[in-house]
Amino acid sequence: MDPGGAVNGGEEPCRNSERTERIRNMDARSKQLFEAAREHIPGGVNSPVRAFGAVGRTPRFIESAKGDRIVDVDGNEMIDYVCSWGPGILGHAHPRVIKKVQEACEAGLTYGAPTQREVELAALIAELIPSMEVSRLVSSGTEAVMSAIRTARGYTKRDRIIKFKGCYHGHSDGLLVKAGSAALTTSVPDSAGVPADYSKNTLVASYNDRSSVEAIFRAEPDGIAAVIVEPVAANMGVVLPEPGFLEFLREITLQYGALLIFDEVITGFRLALGGAQEYYGVVPDLTTLGKIVGGGMPIGAYGGRREIMKMVSPDGPVYQAGTLSGNPIATAAGLETLRILKEDASVYARLDKKAEQIASAVRKAAGESVCVNHVGSLLSIFFAPGRVRSYEEAASSDTARYADYFGYLLDRGIYVAPSQFEAMFLSDAHTPEDVEYTCRVMQEYFSEKKGARG
Repeated sequence: MDPGGAVNGGEEPCRNSERTERIRNMDARSKQLFEAAREHIPGGVNSPVRAFGAVGRTPRFIESAKGDRIVDVDGNEMIDYVCSWGPGILGHAHPRVIKKVQEACEAGLTYGAPTQREVELAALIAELIPSMEVSRLVSSGTEAVMSAIRTARGYTKRDRIIKFKGCYHGHSDGLLVKAGSAALTTSVPDSAGVPADYSKNTLVASYNDRSSVEAIFRAEPDGIAAVIVEPVAANMGVVLPEPGFLEFLREITLQYGALLIFDEVITGFRLALGGAQEYYGVVPDLTTLGKIVGGGMPIGAYGGRREIMKMVSPDGPVYQAGTLSGNPIATAAGLETLRILKEDASVYARLDKKAEQIASAVRKAAGESVCVNHVGSLLSIFFAPGRVRSYEEAASSDTARYADYFGYLLDRGIYVAPSQFEAMFLSDAHTPEDVEYTCRVMQEYFSEKKGARG
């Protein structure tokens, strides 16, 4: 089997220049589609990172996916380490999940009414993540976060929230903000079209910086409704919490009567069956989920203690609704995915071993020229020397070097995130052969670059 693709079956692409040139030049159809898309879709894509703008390439338009491979419209088969940005923990088109989705589709796509699977999924979430005693299904991670914050404000009767620079919580208006000259300044919108009034109650602290959080609480002792955090930051690249940081957030929110919200849209069911809160042993008041909870279908969820979630309509005064919330197709995919993960507890050890294999190979080949952050099945290679523990350190990465690295891998049949500031995702479908091939290509890349500098 050709470990880098099926374009020129049987040859190793990183050692065969003819095949490498064939891959590099086989994007004509993707280019045509991209030009056509730009006529009717902003930037030609329905989510900005897909445009490949940060890596200077033409986005690959995908035609199909199975296991750990994706195939584009030009016939290029690639090992996929994007995994649809996280939900593909079992790999693409898992037969059991596909079967459940097909069966659900035959019974109708949506009803706008309650179904049994909603009840089953909510119960399974509560079993796997005990802090989510009661949860509400929505249609996306953005919607889950927006609703969780509204619930926290309704419960505490306070307006302000603290988020962390570099942590992404979806594109709702109040969260598209960045810090001003200091953590205590009122945040300004980070996107055009967002009125300043929408973001004035969002205060920005620095991830892994306790003092920045303490300063805000001292200035607003009775005004903070909640602290929201990605327990593992995965939207500035993968940045791990420093030892004790999550515990600190738990302690200070309790001290000041604020809620702690874990945004586990990425880490939920990926770091562990019980998410990052199980992995790190820190229990939040509210949790938001997405990605894996829908098994690849559009879905999200937010939930927490019963007393907090009693605030949500129709039980309480915090309004939230959605026609497609808990739709039967997404719940079918999500239920089967979670059941598969529950049946095989060893999946997380397998995922960690694969990610560690890649991380070790890069560290050995690249030395101190890059920083490799890795936890569970999440991994990032920062083109920056030294440790990366914050947004500022992540932002110091050499994006031009990353673009070169990205293109090298893409030309050899390996598909990673088209941005320095995204995660690399492992799936249970990644074979030992494909992981070994990936390690070899990465090592050859860094060896070539060292030779060129030498």
